[in-house]
Amino acid sequence: MCESDLEHGGLPLSSLLTMSELPVGSSGLQISKGSQSLSEQVPAAVSKPQHSLGILHASYTVSRRVGPWWGIASRRQQWNRQILKDVSLYVESGQIMCILGSSGSGKTTLLDAMSGRLRRTGTLLGEVIVNGRALRRDQFQDCFSYVLQSDTLLSSLTVRETLGYTALLAVRGGSQGFIRKKVEAVMAELSLSHVADQLIGNYNSGGISNGERRRVSIAAQLLQDPTVMLFDEPTTGLDCMTANQIVILLTRLARRDRIVILTIHQPRSELFQLFDKIAILSFGELVFCGTPVEMLEFFNGCGYPCPEHSNPFDFYMDLTSVDTQSKEREMETYRRVQMIESAYKESAVYQKILESIESTKRLKALPLVPFKTKESPGALSKLSVLLRRVTRNLMRNKLAVIMRLVQNLITGLFVIFFLLRVQNDVLKGAVQDRLGLLYQFVGSMPYTGMLNAVNLFPGLRAVSDQESQDGLYQKWQMLLAYVLHALPFSVIATVIFSSVCYWTLGLYPEVARFGYFSAALLPPHLIGELLTLVILGMVQNPNVVNSVVALLCIAGVLVGSGFLRNVEEMPIPFKIFTYFTFQKYCCEILVVNEFYGRNFTCAGSSNGSMTANPMCAFNQGIQFIERICPGATSRFTANFLILYAFIPVLVILGAVVFKVRDHLISR
Repeated sequence: MCESDLEHGGLPLSSLLTMSELPVGSSGLQISKGSQSLSEQVPAAVSKPQHSLGILHASYTVSRRVGPWWGIASRRQQWNRQILKDVSLYVESGQIMCILGSSGSGKTTLLDAMSGRLRRTGTLLGEVIVNGRALRRDQFQDCFSYVLQSDTLLSSLTVRETLGYTALLAVRGGSQGFIRKKVEAVMAELSLSHVADQLIGNYNSGGISNGERRRVSIAAQLLQDPTVMLFDEPTTGLDCMTANQIVILLTRLARRDRIVILTIHQPRSELFQLFDKIAILSFGELVFCGTPVEMLEFFNGCGYPCPEHSNPFDFYMDLTSVDTQSKEREMETYRRVQMIESAYKESAVYQKILESIESTKRLKALPLVPFKTKESPGALSKLSVLLRRVTRNLMRNKLAVIMRLVQNLITGLFVIFFLLRVQNDVLKGAVQDRLGLLYQFVGSMPYTGMLNAVNLFPGLRAVSDQESQDGLYQKWQMLLAYVLHALPFSVIATVIFSSVCYWTLGLYPEVARFGYFSAALLPPHLIGELLTLVILGMVQNPNVVNSVVALLCIAGVLVGSGFLRNVEEMPIPFKIFTYFTFQKYCCEILVVNEFYGRNFTCAGSSNGSMTANPMCAFNQGIQFIERICPGATSRFTANFLILYAFIPVLVILGAVVFKVRDHLISR
């Protein structure tokens, strides 16, 4: 046992211990809540534990390079930080464990280690043992359900729709009636039936409350029938009453033969007896793990009894935290924490945990690892569900739909009002105006496509990051669903834009030419959106993606169009670069489409002679085509094929990028 080095007004534990002398799994703290006590709200577990989870000697160390990223001298220097230090836990089905600790103590890292979600930036030692078996890396995703601190839900779906689509992604071959009953049962279990047809919403547009949103996140996990459920700070951002209700709900879930582990920041005192196990972390070290009764006895034996009328959580959190306000205070509190941690490692409570883990390994008749529902639909079925979900969610965003359809048109209206109608006289800008129009169209179409992806896809990306780690689908399937959703919108938006701009500005008056014009402007719009999606798979910040795509499009139109400088006069590297820009092929199509077969007048000519003014030398469109892009007329069909080939190439590249993203995040 350790001795106190801190003076405090500790009083006997008779009151707390009296309330604690109950079997593990029952609720002994009788705090009235209306007419119902907490013990009545959370029935005790009566069935014999069937499953167990053990964390044995888990340690996690990360390595980072010293100094700024541009520092050459510090490139080979690294600093190491140990986030977790020899952590061992044990919990059985029907129990709920609470992990306490100040910010930076390693709570979230411990949950990530349990669920196999730690990234490769560090080194993890130790074992995660379920039912006596050490889990392999490929088993974590199918074994653990993990609810993150922030709720990642689609704001324009109702609660019933959100859970219904999740069920369709998780269950293979279930009829509509079966899916409906499953969703209704989960909503009833989590008290969500009264908001079933309300939109999820967000912090800007209203919707359901924060507590209800958290319940929806929990319900989405329950649809996969998990036995082991992890929750990272499930009460964050909730008021005291709602936080209380969430913890009571999680306790109910545990009592139904589940293992529930949660981290929590500042629980209320009346929740003390709801937890079957309480663990306290300090700087990655486990300073205690045991039942509430064992916790009170341990700290009392160390000389730190909890004062009467104090919240045990607050008292023990303060006791095991390091005060960094001054160097002296930091050293003093750190020595106290080290002393408590050493006493715990020598205690019978700690030895019992190690013995429980070892005993499960020695059992001959072991139950199977409690995997979640693994009968998920096939890839095409998931893609169909994702497409329906993405379309329904985005179609309810009226502003987004309107902007998708008319933003190109709005850009074109500025050009129309500025130019009104192109002339046919060379000296009045017949050639110059047409080149300016084509340059504007090719430059603006990719940019509007980029705006769509930057505004709409990051929310879907966040949802796919979460759900792919839950094993519902892979990230590239969400990407493909978004692309399929965007295709008809892009076609309609391009046709609207072309129909207004082409005829109003007086371009070549032929229906077939209008069709070629529209068909040539569709790929740049799609390519701008697809290129943005590819980079969003690599870069998290949408603002950075916006800048990168804008710069790439500007570079492509400057070099690839040939309008600013003739391709034949460019240096060799730039000439090669033009072949990798979609703007080259689009501009050649538009130039041929507009200038081929067109004859211009020249007010400066005398008796039909074109020598009076040098500008009148290009009175025929074919002459201008051969001047700016020689041979473009013979490449018209090939240019179309190459231009449209950019679309599947970018889709495949995006799928590869998101496949890599899936691999990196899951590791």
